[in-house]
Amino acid sequence: MELRRELFIKEFSEQLELGEKIMLSGSCFTEHLGERFIQNHFPVLQNPNGIIFNPVSICKSITSYISNKKYSREDIFFQKEWWTSWEHHTSFSHFDPEQLLQKINQSQQQAHEFLKSANWLIITLGSAFVYQLENGEVVANCHKVPADKFRKKLMTVDDVLTSLDNLLYRLFMFNPGLRIIFTISPVRHLRDGFVENNRSKAVLVQAVHHLVEKFSRLYYFPAYELIIDDLRDYRFYAEDMVHPNYLATDYVWEKFTEACITRSSREIMKEINQVNAAKAHKPFQPDSEAHKLFRKKYLDKVLVLQEQYPHLDFAEDITFFQA
Repeated sequence: MELRRELFIKEFSEQLELGEKIMLSGSCFTEHLGERFIQNHFPVLQNPNGIIFNPVSICKSITSYISNKKYSREDIFFQKEWWTSWEHHTSFSHFDPEQLLQKINQSQQQAHEFLKSANWLIITLGSAFVYQLENGEVVANCHKVPADKFRKKLMTVDDVLTSLDNLLYRLFMFNPGLRIIFTISPVRHLRDGFVENNRSKAVLVQAVHHLVEKFSRLYYFPAYELIIDDLRDYRFYAEDMVHPNYLATDYVWEKFTEACITRSSREIMKEINQVNAAKAHKPFQPDSEAHKLFRKKYLDKVLVLQEQYPHLDFAEDITFFQA
């Protein structure tokens, strides 16, 4: 008896290799993928503006990395004891405006340099709803400003296509070798409403597939479909019934590695995962000879891996097992 339908994903024609540089931008689901890349020793830069959900703000942020935009006092505002930016997540907010600008501009410079030589850009679109100020500016985050200060609008497919099309042109001029993977976040924006959330996701899916079919070097990974149509069960959600839980994100990562990462890299990742498991081990007697031998065993393993794969950085693992 079959109790569910599994989604099988065709391998990408171009796949990620360990050591290739990956920038990630978009919704909170982006960070689930980013953490998995970091654990497997990919060079990663994720969400230089913090978590962003809508296509307009994502495109605006990436465009700012290309131009290496420098932010000034005119680009920030004061709200309930905090200085903040309409283009950044609240994680950037600060009591001191100069500290905020320093943090933003350091992130801008880092993103500019990283994107210039990145091999892959992963964009996770979260919602087609945008919030506009009175002047029409779309904000990346409302920062708990009263709702009557914004106009809420559902983007059309053409709106999304226009934003992404302009971004792609600039990206490929800036970094001709860049390849891009689009995903749609499986996080459900139920505060918009059940029907509205589905309308929003439908707009994003339609727009992204239009671009992927139109251009080479663009790929679509169905993270949204894996959660919504493959797993299709509330037991794969966290307590809020909105965010996928660890088991669900683990399943998505497993599917991602099979479709998007080369087989040779996956073999190395198996060894890296053994090292990660050893680091997570909690000994009953940390000063025992048995545990010292355990650490020595994995230190030797990591040193061998570093010698075999000099393009990967095992410095943190070496330090851990030497401690």
